[in-house]
Amino acid sequence: MKSILWPCAAALLSLSALAQDETTPGVSMEETAQTGASERPDYGNSDSWLCHPGKAGDDACSGDLTTTIVRAGDGSVEPLTEVEPFVAATDPAIDCFYVYPTVSTDQSGNSDMIADAAEKRVTYVQFARFGSVCRTFAPMYRQITLKGLFESMSGKQDAFDPAMGYLDVKAAWEHYLEHENNGRGVVLVGHSQGANMIQLLLANDILGSEAEDLVISAMPIGYTIPVDAETHAFNGMPLCESKTQTGCLISYVSFRKDAPPPASAWFGMTSPDGKPAACVNPGALTGEGALHPYLSNTPDPTGKPPAFAGDTIAVTTPFASLPGLLSAECVSDGTHTYLAVETHADPADPRTDRVAGDVYVGGTLAADWGLHLGDMHMAMGNLLQIAETQGAAWIEAQAEQ
Repeated sequence: MKSILWPCAAALLSLSALAQDETTPGVSMEETAQTGASERPDYGNSDSWLCHPGKAGDDACSGDLTTTIVRAGDGSVEPLTEVEPFVAATDPAIDCFYVYPTVSTDQSGNSDMIADAAEKRVTYVQFARFGSVCRTFAPMYRQITLKGLFESMSGKQDAFDPAMGYLDVKAAWEHYLEHENNGRGVVLVGHSQGANMIQLLLANDILGSEAEDLVISAMPIGYTIPVDAETHAFNGMPLCESKTQTGCLISYVSFRKDAPPPASAWFGMTSPDGKPAACVNPGALTGEGALHPYLSNTPDPTGKPPAFAGDTIAVTTPFASLPGLLSAECVSDGTHTYLAVETHADPADPRTDRVAGDVYVGGTLAADWGLHLGDMHMAMGNLLQIAETQGAAWIEAQAEQ
């Protein structure tokens, strides 16, 4: 195998990793009550949604998702490459509700409700593919921006309203329930700051309410979700143990197997009160620990395209998938619990042995962040398979009631 550096994710995703608040686990109910809550956005307005069934074909989930499968080997048994077209579900029976990570480039502490290129791009690469399984809903929200977080990290007070984003997502969720759901099952998906929003929705608005029965599963990924040390449940919601289990949670933070989290890493850290971070391996749920990646074929900031398989095998589609290249397992080392990702290097395999996902700050590797940029992409195929089988199981259970 040949080694490459950057990138499997869009260059804009490098910004998202730098903006997730790794020192503040979430917004408390006290903070929510005390915030000077401004008027909520109008989620009856289609402009307040990045993805919505009413905007199908003209939203952030409508981009080209064609993928080139790049196999190991020499092509003597089966072709080295194969183009895999994306097939959207024609009449999906379930819904998916997604909250995007920190990507806003607005020059304010909290973002506005005007979609910028970064917000559209991250939704496209992280969530659009769920359209093969479900109706897709992705609300805009006034998230903490890159600028707001940088200013806060440098000591500036009141750089942003920490509760504003959550209250927006809550309003979007309530609008969805009232006007769109109609008793349908829904998969909750979020990454980084978006995963924190899903965590807050579950804790404050869903678990223990009538809406809990509608949740097929929750996938708050790339964020430390503390679970009970004995039951490994989040506020009573169990971690998923099979791809047909419903009402459960899938969460993890990812690091390279040969580069585990340093002691200073917040991602995956056990809480001061002894709660370990949730870790569910999507590869274990779909079989043998193998990950099924969908990697973005986006040039790096210098304009160089990813070398998925060296210089002799061209990938011209927007995405690439490399079956059999990656596997993962959940690891707990006493202070951190995380998804350890391994690349199966083989000198006879022309494919890369180092998919991107690391975070670099000023050209220096930020070891505390692990493979944060690749959290979703490295297991995208697994997550889709899980959502599909969980959805079918949820529908079957409803029919039996």
